[in-house]
Amino acid sequence: MSEAASAQAVRATIGDSEFDRDTAVTLRAPGVYGVDLSPGWTIISAVNGGYLLAVLGRALADALPHDDPFTISAHYLTASQPGPAVVRTDVVRTGRTLSTGQASLLQYDDEGREVERIRVLASYGDLGALPDDVRTTATPPAIPPMEHCFGPEDGPAPIDGSSAITERLMLKLDPSTLGWALGAPSGRGEMRAWFGLADGRDADPLSLLLAVDALPPTAFEIGLSGWVPTVELTVHVRCRPAPGPLRVSITTRNLAGGFLEEDAEVWDSADRLVAQSRQLARVRLG
Repeated sequence: MSEAASAQAVRATIGDSEFDRDTAVTLRAPGVYGVDLSPGWTIISAVNGGYLLAVLGRALADALPHDDPFTISAHYLTASQPGPAVVRTDVVRTGRTLSTGQASLLQYDDEGREVERIRVLASYGDLGALPDDVRTTATPPAIPPMEHCFGPEDGPAPIDGSSAITERLMLKLDPSTLGWALGAPSGRGEMRAWFGLADGRDADPLSLLLAVDALPPTAFEIGLSGWVPTVELTVHVRCRPAPGPLRVSITTRNLAGGFLEEDAEVWDSADRLVAQSRQLARVRLG
């Protein structure tokens, strides 16, 4: 086996993967962290919102006495650019089971002025301490087996640099939500896929913050195209995911006034609902 093939055969692990390196933050002062936003998580020139949320989530995990995000709400104020950024955190409250904090990600414009990109409020706890009792009417999404689904590698070669994030994901889309890619969108605001990281790293609570915002926009299947920037995104992490690929289902029921909502569910290999989210996004009409 060649050295390159051998390297590909080694699965990345939690804590030692591209995702972990690209979301790493460095403590510079109490509550203040430096980060270098990687161009590897961009679509065209836009840094993916889920990746950005994971960066902020990692900083809060360090700043708060609890490690796991339970709920995190982000307002995206201005578009982030690859390169240096600062995350400023503030501990709002600490308790025995939950701690709450807020954080802002900031960059500098061409004139050296500080610009706030994202502001979040989050509550953290210990997912491992939660009881096992589950009472739900939710069911996992019906997605064909992975070998019957399609990924970016099955379509035309993208323009260089147009979608760097797809090289870092294992994404296999349900054919019934792929009409947009064939020029025949269904008109239903639905997107479903198998999801993982391309280097084989298993999911953890922080990578779930990426998973809810990594599929193509539901707007594509409604018949719209172009950038769909996130205005606000709230994620609820319900439990630590089991090893193996995730299943992600996203739906939109209402597009009005140039805005739509996306409701996402993330299911693990043990058929557990591990994360839920809702986001408000802008769309271009006409």
